[in-house]
Amino acid sequence: MKRLETTILKNLIFNEDYTRKIIPFLKTEYFTDSTEKILFAEINDHLEQFKHLPTYESLVINFTESRKLTEEQVRKAVEMIREINADKNDPTDVDWLIKQTEKFCQDKAIYNAIMKSVSILDDKANKEDKGMIPKLLSDALGVSFDRSVGHDYIDDSDDRFEFYHRHETKIPFDLDLFNKITKGGLPKKTLNIALAGTGVGKSLFMCHVAGSCLAQGLNVLYITMEMAEERIAERIDANLLNIDIADLNSISKQDYDRKFSALKVNTHGKLIIKEYPTAAASALHFRALLNELQLKKSFKPDIIFIDYLNICASARIKPGANVNSYSYIKAIAEELRGLAVEFDVPIVSATQTTRSGFTSSDPGLEDTSESFGLPATADFMFALISTEELQQLNQILIKQLKNRYNDPNYFKRFVVGIDRAKMKLYDVEQSAQDDLVDSGQVDDKPLNTFGDRERQSSMKNKFGGFKV
Repeated sequence: MKRLETTILKNLIFNEDYTRKIIPFLKTEYFTDSTEKILFAEINDHLEQFKHLPTYESLVINFTESRKLTEEQVRKAVEMIREINADKNDPTDVDWLIKQTEKFCQDKAIYNAIMKSVSILDDKANKEDKGMIPKLLSDALGVSFDRSVGHDYIDDSDDRFEFYHRHETKIPFDLDLFNKITKGGLPKKTLNIALAGTGVGKSLFMCHVAGSCLAQGLNVLYITMEMAEERIAERIDANLLNIDIADLNSISKQDYDRKFSALKVNTHGKLIIKEYPTAAASALHFRALLNELQLKKSFKPDIIFIDYLNICASARIKPGANVNSYSYIKAIAEELRGLAVEFDVPIVSATQTTRSGFTSSDPGLEDTSESFGLPATADFMFALISTEELQQLNQILIKQLKNRYNDPNYFKRFVVGIDRAKMKLYDVEQSAQDDLVDSGQVDDKPLNTFGDRERQSSMKNKFGGFKV
């Protein structure tokens, strides 16, 4: 009776089309028989070295001249090659075999992951981290053959047209102008960064958007490394219950329960807040947390907030390594964006301004603290700007710095209302935007008239002298 493994090995030797399609996915560990392992390893080595299929003669000669194998191993390998060669003219349905090979790889990957997990659990010396187990199983379950070899510009024009008109799932804001500049909200698999100085409102912004997402019935994961879990929950309480944060200490249990019961009736999502020590958690910890939440609570977030990026650790660069801040922060940003892609969610985080950016009323990308590699990696980046006059108006200025979703000059600057007591942002009337030079499509016309220059001077005075 023929075994699937033998049919796979036969086609690896005699069917180039099949071999090119599946060789990137096959692994020696998928073969249980020692002779099959040896034969596959020899075929794979030949392909890597010579870039073409081995012949029957070359395999026999290589085995008979091998000094790494015992006589018994050589005898069995040569015998298997002869059996395969005698059967080479029997036709095989390649499409069927590719499908069966994919299933073979999936089954073997899962089996190996389970056995490796058992080995880790039985490890008395604790040499291996048990936190690896969810990742081992997740990687095994994700084994599949990606047969795409790229987008053919001419032949795939219909697919491209469908892509242009496909409705992309986004996480909408409850702030009108944020929806306009992102064309409806945050797409999945993206990294989105708020830039601001200390005390301007980075955490307030993230808590507000997290509360908004929860109110939409979405699942939200909020990871904090700056404040305690209860402090984040306190801010979201103030936002969603519409209570001054200072009054939460004095509100009666009866009133609190009444307000919270009304909130639960209208909210169908879940919010998980997880605290890590500052600079002690990386994308590896976040991945393990996501896997654990899925296993223990059947919780899969629709959006993740990380407060905030600069105080995360890197999964690739060890703490104390001799590396500059540019490379370190860029590595963290790349790892978080990779996490967003892996779990199919948008990630929202924040970063500090530089010392000069902290005192500037018009920060730019160059004012990102520690690493310019962060804005290079982010999909969407904006600055939160506060001046004394804006504070008196209960407003905060938003300036787009980078936008992969839309033209960044469309509403490049705009203001939103801010209620710091209730940790809440809100849309302001259009009249509040009228004095901004680019509160809409950017006007590239030169300021030639006295009236234009007078208007520019007025705007500089009102908003602290930002560059126009």
